[in-house]
Amino acid sequence: MRALDRTELRLLLALTDDPRATTVALAQRLGVTRNTVQARMASLEAAGVLLPYDRCIDEAAIGRPLTAFTTVYATQQKLAHIAAELALIPEVVQAFGMTGPTDLLVRIVCTDTDELFRINERILACDGVERTETSIAINELVPYRLAPLLRQAEEELGRG
Repeated sequence: MRALDRTELRLLLALTDDPRATTVALAQRLGVTRNTVQARMASLEAAGVLLPYDRCIDEAAIGRPLTAFTTVYATQQKLAHIAAELALIPEVVQAFGMTGPTDLLVRIVCTDTDELFRINERILACDGVERTETSIAINELVPYRLAPLLRQAEEELGRG
C-alpha cells in the first residue's frame, strides 16, 4: 500500500466527518478544485484505500439487536473452507483470521440468544471447526472510528 499525502489524508478526514459530502463541498472544504477531489477519490479507490462499504446501519433497526463475538478454534488447513462457510451465514457480519490461541474471530448480529445458539451450531457444523467460544456484547464503548488516526497521520506529515 502506498503512502498517503497530506491532501489525501485531509480528504479522508473530511469524508469521515461528513460521509455524504459532495465533491464540490469537499473541494471547498479542502481549498482544492472539484477535479482534484474527483481524481484523488478515483486514485484512492484504485489503490484500495477506499474500501467498498455498506452505509452504517444500526443492526437493531433491522431486527438484530444482539451482537456477539465467537472465537473459533479450527484445523489450519481448512481455514479457507471455514471462511467460505461463514460467508454463507447472513448473521456473520465480519470474520478475522487471528494469531495466538484462536484461529478466527467472528462478529455475529442476531435477534436473540436462541438465534445465536442456532448460528453457533451452524458454525460448529463446519468441517474443520474444532470448538468455539462466544461472548455477547453488552454495549459498544468505543465505536469504529478512523478520524483520530487520520488527524495523527496528518500532524506527522506536517512535522516531517
